[in-house]
Amino acid sequence: QNIPYITTNRYQYPYQYHTSIMKCTILLATLASAAAFSVSPKQVTQATGVAAAITISTLSLSLSPNAAIAKDSPIEAGEQIFNANCAACHAGGQNVIMPDKTLEKEALETYLAGGRNEKSIVNQVTNGKNAMPAFGGRLDEDQINNVAAFVIATSESGWDE
Repeated sequence: QNIPYITTNRYQYPYQYHTSIMKCTILLATLASAAAFSVSPKQVTQATGVAAAITISTLSLSLSPNAAIAKDSPIEAGEQIFNANCAACHAGGQNVIMPDKTLEKEALETYLAGGRNEKSIVNQVTNGKNAMPAFGGRLDEDQINNVAAFVIATSESGWDE
């Protein structure tokens, strides 16, 4: 069966999505409880209105998580995609399959076909090579470009930071 891959964060990051909804629910319940113990009806109305406004705005971000990511820089978005798709083999810039071929600056310069640049990383992520699977069918072009930007930036600054 060919099941289309859903690329919204709600499906890529279900734990984060459900955690956001849970946090909103807890916040609303806490604020509503505090409002119930207020002295005057006016304070109850104000506190409930604030709680509702906060919850609605937070839920709107949770229900359309790509809106939040759109505000991220390509490097921040790339980090999220990297953590969800690449970190199993490349946590901390390492390589659990081929330990010499890490994502450290020197290793990328030595081993990456085409050298250490975003274009070479995009090619490797899109098409795969050796033990690395191709992500071209799983991630869209922007996601792959963001991962490449993240890898280049982090290899420059160091993966330990």
